[in-house]
Amino acid sequence: MKILWLSWKDIAHPEAGGAEQVMHELSLRLRAEGHEVTILTVGYKGAKKHDTIDGINVIRIGTNRYLHSFQALWYYLRKLRNKFDIVVEIVNTAPYFSVFFKGRSKAALFYHQLAREIWFLETGFPLNYLGYYLLEPSATRLLSASKTPVVTVSNSTKQDLVRYGFKANDMNIISEGSHIAPVDGLQEVTKFPQPTILSFGALRSMKRTLEQVKAFEIAKKTIPELQMKIAGSDKGEYAEQVKAYIAQSPYKNDIAVLGRVSDAEKIRLMRKSSCIVVSSIKEGWGLIVTEANSQGTPAVVYDVDGLRDAVKDGISGYVTQPNPQALAVGIEALLQDEKEYRTLQKNAYELSKTVTFDQSYLDFKKALEIT
Repeated sequence: MKILWLSWKDIAHPEAGGAEQVMHELSLRLRAEGHEVTILTVGYKGAKKHDTIDGINVIRIGTNRYLHSFQALWYYLRKLRNKFDIVVEIVNTAPYFSVFFKGRSKAALFYHQLAREIWFLETGFPLNYLGYYLLEPSATRLLSASKTPVVTVSNSTKQDLVRYGFKANDMNIISEGSHIAPVDGLQEVTKFPQPTILSFGALRSMKRTLEQVKAFEIAKKTIPELQMKIAGSDKGEYAEQVKAYIAQSPYKNDIAVLGRVSDAEKIRLMRKSSCIVVSSIKEGWGLIVTEANSQGTPAVVYDVDGLRDAVKDGISGYVTQPNPQALAVGIEALLQDEKEYRTLQKNAYELSKTVTFDQSYLDFKKALEIT
């Protein structure tokens, strides 16, 4: 079969993230089974317009995030329409609306998450109000009217889409996947000498890193030896706010801001830390949680879309109300009861082993009836 992806980014894009990783892994498996895969995506500085990555054809059109959707759709209509068996559109804030122009091709929409609250954290006035109240709701309802099959990665996103007119029976949840292999066994896991919480991810307002720091300060009063490590891009206005706050904290010497780290260091930090904390405004699936779980590290997370899917509250970690005080209580509960910690650690580790790209691919093929 011939499959076309419509996606804002491909795996080679400098800002590629989890969604692109999932698309690439699914594409690799499609290629391995003899299918032809093409990605229509946006360009970036130094990128080739026509490229091949791991046997996957890549066509890059335009360089502007929002104009790209219209440019790519025009290119599709002129040169690609009716040339593919399946067209899969990854919907990421600015849709292509390809389902209305698909021609004879079978179509599917792939949602990792809706932006929703992220508009208020990542954009300014008036775009934040336009996006939240008009642009995204209108686009989502319009796409729901197409009655196109949907693929998503969590029940949270599924329920989000139902609110905008999609039918639950038209949606298929597939497993997320992880590049990080689970540690051979928990007996291989050794932690830092002092209890350490890990914050991993770019210091962006949607990640609410500052709230994690405040939770650390609260928990530190109960667990005096507690340490915190923050890894991820520390550039930008919000990152500067976080670093300025830390500089004034009475516990600044117990907080390490590491910036970007290598993949090897990421795994080491996950394995050595006592727990990972995640406080995003929302996620498609809390993949960073699953990755940490695979290294023997349970999580304390906010009760938001995606994170409540990745953590089974009280079984593989703790899900708290979205505020620093509640997050601190979860950290304290996890780290102060060794027996409970070992139980949650084991459950989290076992759960992580079920989240694989191989399972994701099987789910994806079934959802799209790919033979």
